[in-house]
Amino acid sequence: MKILDKYVAKNFLIGYAIAFCVLIGLRIIIDLFANLDDFTQHADLSTLTVMKNILVFYGLNITLYFREFAGMITVVAASFSFGKMVRSNELVAVMASGVSLKRVIGPIVLLALLLTGVLVIDQEFIIPPLADKLVRGHEDIPGQEAYNVWFISDGKGSLISSRRFDVETSTLHNPTIITRRKIANSYIWEVTGRIDAEKAVYNSETGGWDLFNGRFIEKGSIKGVQPKASYVSDITPKDILVRRKSEYKTLLSWRQLADLVAQAEQGKIKGSLQLYSQKHFRVTEPIINLVMLMVCLPILVCRDPKSMKSAVTISFAMVGACFVATFICKMLAPEADVSSFFQIGFYAWLPIFIFLPIAFIELESMKT
Repeated sequence: MKILDKYVAKNFLIGYAIAFCVLIGLRIIIDLFANLDDFTQHADLSTLTVMKNILVFYGLNITLYFREFAGMITVVAASFSFGKMVRSNELVAVMASGVSLKRVIGPIVLLALLLTGVLVIDQEFIIPPLADKLVRGHEDIPGQEAYNVWFISDGKGSLISSRRFDVETSTLHNPTIITRRKIANSYIWEVTGRIDAEKAVYNSETGGWDLFNGRFIEKGSIKGVQPKASYVSDITPKDILVRRKSEYKTLLSWRQLADLVAQAEQGKIKGSLQLYSQKHFRVTEPIINLVMLMVCLPILVCRDPKSMKSAVTISFAMVGACFVATFICKMLAPEADVSSFFQIGFYAWLPIFIFLPIAFIELESMKT
């Protein structure tokens, strides 16, 4: 690596560290001020415990905040790096030495690719194992959370409901499980019975739920109420926490989304459009972040310090347009025709189709 590459890479990484701390820190401060009352609503907790809960909460949620701001952090870091070089007239000296400005942006593009890999690792390997902790609300005390559960479908098509699920003990209180079977050659599910119990405790050894005073009532049977000691299901306590609300599906990995898509295609669960959309955008979002950087880089590489402010304004406007277009496509994708998997994918790739050619045009028009 040449001295110039090291210098550009150093400036970019310094800018990246500053942008990361500023944007993530601002996100945490705003959220903390808006929800501080939720953290302190338990009067029996000491100040030290409340501070510990706050640190644990935001320490875990940094993984989500990084996913949200990864693209913007890269753009701000590039602006910081080139702003410093333009202000010192270093790009003029680089051009005078016969080095193309396209060569100057090379280290930033390479580092952006590596940081995009970090984003993928965060999304696919760090967030999913922490998903059951990331769903915790501001007011929840770690280990003492309790949630209601409504009609979560397992791999057999059964629907699991409970008014209260204790996270610490992995217990469903007064659960109701509606058992179903799929009618051959159709997407229609027929109810076959109902399981009731005083409580159901997850047994990690058997991979099922131990039922206390469990009862099974088979539909159309004259046998009456039958005792039921356990219910084997692929739904774990962690799955309940993540799948009880549709917005929590963003915490799943691509493979987990693919499994849910397969269940949706069989009619076992609802929300197939959202799952298709999530699966597509999981692939395109890292690429969109790179496209946003490629759109702004040619504009930021200007030689006149007086034009740097306008260059930053234009580049941020282009990045903002790409961000807004992506947001609109995310809203439109779940409304697409469920019979057309390609149509949902089109919305996911549309921002790339629009802004990637713009980036190439800008690169070709650079005065190097």
